[in-house]
Amino acid sequence: MKVKAWLIDSLMDTDFYKITMLQAYYHSAEFRTVDVEWKFTCRNRNGLNLTPLIPEIQRQLKHICTLHFTDQELEYLGELPYITPDFIEFLRIFRLNMRYVKLEPKGEDLNLRFHGPLVHVTLFEIYTLAIISELHTELNCDGFDIALAREKLTSKIALIKDDKELSNLHFADFGTRRRATKAWQKEVLETVHQQLPRCFSGTSNLHFAHTLGLPPIGTMAHEWFQSWQAVTRLVDAQKAALEGWVQEYRGRLGITVTDCYSMDSFIRDFSDPYFGKLYDGLRHDSGCPFEWGEKAIKMYQDMNIDPLSKTLIFSDSLNFPRMLEIWKRFNKRIKISFGIGTNLMNDVGNVPLNIVIKMVSANGRPVAKISDEPGKSMCEDLSYLQYLATLYGIDPSTVKISE
Repeated sequence: MKVKAWLIDSLMDTDFYKITMLQAYYHSAEFRTVDVEWKFTCRNRNGLNLTPLIPEIQRQLKHICTLHFTDQELEYLGELPYITPDFIEFLRIFRLNMRYVKLEPKGEDLNLRFHGPLVHVTLFEIYTLAIISELHTELNCDGFDIALAREKLTSKIALIKDDKELSNLHFADFGTRRRATKAWQKEVLETVHQQLPRCFSGTSNLHFAHTLGLPPIGTMAHEWFQSWQAVTRLVDAQKAALEGWVQEYRGRLGITVTDCYSMDSFIRDFSDPYFGKLYDGLRHDSGCPFEWGEKAIKMYQDMNIDPLSKTLIFSDSLNFPRMLEIWKRFNKRIKISFGIGTNLMNDVGNVPLNIVIKMVSANGRPVAKISDEPGKSMCEDLSYLQYLATLYGIDPSTVKISE
């Protein structure tokens, strides 16, 4: 099976936070010699044979290893006030390399891993997920019904247009990694920007932010917190990650994820007003959004910080009705925004693959994300995962390895 076009033709076709985290790694002495391994997982394969995709995945990955950031793209990045000139020069010579890729069948599943220096393998994540997602659309699903996809998008837009109370609702596109196709993502972005200019706040996709003139959205992801497990005491890893981000961005790009070790442990480490005042807000990515939001508001109140001066971003498996439900719960209590991924970019009549690529080791040691939702935990060493849970106040009997 083979598709005609290259699915990724720009290194900017990735989530913005991959670039901001890469800069932080590049500048941090702790990560100059860190070697990491990333692992692919499909959470809803349900008997689908993914192995026929392997030759085309390899062909597409070999192509992205020929790409480089163009002068025009680097000029765009250089205009962002928090992207530094020395990092721009690093990106000017940056290339991905197939020597860090392992891809082979595992039964009817994929054994796909990236293993190598952190700064040279981290960018593989989003490109690869987008490739696999689009190959699934084109080769497993034989494309999609564009009329149905447009009808579904129109109904989503109508939900917001028809409710006059949604004057301060804001949402962004977080859907690159699981998009149906790149062309569909572009059409969705153009349509939503035109139809909902007041509510649509931007995209996490740097390529489309650049080419369509949209705000780039993103700060950090779980890998930033996981990587610190390899370079500091485990009990201090969360605080070290929070402090490392402050040292790099000095209060800018100030939205942090909270669920690498659970929301309760995050509150324990974040409740120093130093962090509370420096960071602009928090991003939700697992567990009950209503419980999480209430905990966040109470945390700020306990720090004598006005919740209305902070922002909560919800990004966990959202659809439009769920987004409106959350908005109605927290509106006027705290600033809120939303990042919608699969439901925005792959609601086209097919069953999207629920795929992730997560860091599983660094410097030969396991690393883990425990999460506020057991099904999202990812680790290959149960004893390590249980020990980590104990350090962060989580019942070790409740955690399990990824498979």
